[in-house]
Amino acid sequence: MTVVIYHNPACGTSRKVLAALQEAGHAPEIIEYLKTPPDTKTLKAILKRMGKSVRDILRKRGTPYEELGLDNPALTEDEIFAAIEKHPILIERPIVVFGDKAALCRPAEVVEGLIS
Repeated sequence: MTVVIYHNPACGTSRKVLAALQEAGHAPEIIEYLKTPPDTKTLKAILKRMGKSVRDILRKRGTPYEELGLDNPALTEDEIFAAIEKHPILIERPIVVFGDKAALCRPAEVVEGLIS
């Protein structure tokens, strides 16, 4: 089974989720999304697996979320995806893709629902 983690090694939650995956015997593909961000097509596919919208994975703290006005309900998903392409820090982390499922693993315990 393919396991992928969109990871930020500077994030404690992301490190905990990665450790939980490894302790459960998985060798996930680790994508440091700040260095290698997913393109819009990939992100849309992940969101479909999650059953979420792009707004559900937006990170507010420590990002240009407010200055870009991303809280504006009139913004389209395409406009939000464009902002994410320019500023991948806007993606909340970690996101784990586990076979045909995916989840934003925040809090870290969410990963247990994927791997059990």
